[in-house]
Parts: sequence; C-alpha cells; structure tokens
Amino acid sequence: MKLDGMHHITMITGDAPKNVAFYADILGLRMVKKTVNFDAPEAYHLYFGDEQGSPGSILTWFEFAGARPGRAGAGMVHTIQLGVGSEQALDFWSERLASKGYASRRGERSLAFSDYDGLAFELVLADDGNPPLRAEHPEVAAEHAILGVEGTRAYAARPAEVDRDLLTDTLGFAELGAGEYRLDGDVRHFHWAYDPATQVGIPGAGTVHHIAWHSRDEDQVEWQRRAAAAGMQVTPVIDRDYFKSVYFRQPQGILFEIATTSPGFAVDEDPAHLGEELRLPAQHEHLRPQLERSLTPLTNPRAAARQEA
Repeated sequence: MKLDGMHHITMITGDAPKNVAFYADILGLRMVKKTVNFDAPEAYHLYFGDEQGSPGSILTWFEFAGARPGRAGAGMVHTIQLGVGSEQALDFWSERLASKGYASRRGERSLAFSDYDGLAFELVLADDGNPPLRAEHPEVAAEHAILGVEGTRAYAARPAEVDRDLLTDTLGFAELGAGEYRLDGDVRHFHWAYDPATQVGIPGAGTVHHIAWHSRDEDQVEWQRRAAAAGMQVTPVIDRDYFKSVYFRQPQGILFEIATTSPGFAVDEDPAHLGEELRLPAQHEHLRPQLERSLTPLTNPRAAARQEA
C-alpha cells in the first residue's frame, strides 16, 4: 500500500477574480471547478490543474474576500514547487511573468516568483519519473507548460526529526537527510522538505491552508487507521463531492489530508466544460439564490474564449 504522491494543495486568497486571472490565464492552468467552501459556503473554493483535474496537478483556493495578507512561519508550507520540462521553459516563464508585471529570480535550474498575494513558488525541472500533467492555453506552448506539482518546502519550529516516524514509518516517505523527504508512489512522487523557522506564521491571504496526499479509494480507511495508531487525531471520512478525505495535524502543526482518487471532477460537469458553472455541495444547494447574489461573478477564461471564437 502506497500513497501516490500529492493529491492537491489548498491556499487562502482575498481576491477571487485575481486568483482566476493569475492561475487560469498567466500560469496557463485549467480552472476545473468553481464551488464553495463546505464549512463556509459564503466563500469560494476554486480548483486549478491539468486538463482532467488529475491528482498531482491540483492547486485550490478558499477565497475570503478582502482577507489580510498572511505570512508563512513555523508549522506552515512556505514554497510550492511546480515542474517544467526544460531550461528553455524556465526562460519562457521568466519572460512571461515579467510581461505580466511579476518579477522572478532565476536559479541554476529553477525560477522563483510570487503570486499577487505573495505566495511563493519555484519552477523546477520536473523529474522524469512524474508523468506530465499539462493544461492547454493558447499562449503557452506544450513544451513550456507546467507539468504538475513536484514538491513543497515548509518551516519547522522544532527539529524536523519529531515527525520522522510519521513520515517514514506511517506514510511511507523516504528520508533523504537534512530535512528532505521523498514520497514515491506507483505513478507519481513528491518532494517534501523542512527549513528552519525564522518567524511566527500568520494565516491569511497568500498562505497554505493544507496539503492532501493521494490515496487509492480502497486504501483510505487503512491510512486513517495508521495515522491514528501513530498518535494523530484523525477525522472521520468526509465526503468532499470530488473525493473523500480524512484530516489530521502532523507534529509540526501542518494540516494533512488524505484524499481519494474518485469520483473526480467530472462527476457533476461535462469534462469539456469543467469549472464553467457554479457547483454547490448538496447540503448548500438551497443557498444558491443567495450565493449567486453575494459571490463575486467569475468567468472561466476557457468559456470566455469559446464565446469569443
């Protein structure tokens, strides 16, 4: 039994229109779902990824309109690493980001930048072991497209060894040394790393809310049992419409989720029209008239392009 890398990463933003413009246009990801937060239906929950909304490609945001900027600190993810296919792709993204008003910093085999909320990203050369998870965008050639999420870096207030057993013995990560770990699934892998914390974290816009690991449907209950046996306070299985989830906070304080493959994002929309209509959890469907009045109108760029064609 293995976790197959990352399922999704969820962040906080204070501005849904900017969120759509940055990720579905500037970064060229596909907007695959427009829904609301299960626990706070007045807030959008927006999903972006590859053409199918594949686990391993998914970045999601809760929009709390007007949220104050946050700051990554101890017990929080501070950088998300996205894969690209070549040095030429790094050159492309440096130029594209600059043309849109976003500065970047080139490393030896990487490109660092931040989004409009200050959330830190790093484009890295994708490992050959990860199948490419591309989205299509008219201004981004396939050879330059983002290929999925490769890894994350988090801050640790205490020595990272405190959760070594959880990562290695319980969840199946390999320890690489110096706070670095690698999760190898049958299809995808993922890099996880700790850096020393230099400041206290402040949740808010531009911070990571949680990270979800990808489980086969039939294995989730066993992962739940293993996490509980390791001393974690694990939730019951919760139906999130597009996957089922369990949650717990690991010793550093980072919220972990274990999410299933099924049923996927096409369960309530035609695959050709993902993310084009507001989809609501069944428990909140009765709020639709109210939510359609209060939520900021958002247009999926792909739908807009189709209308203009």
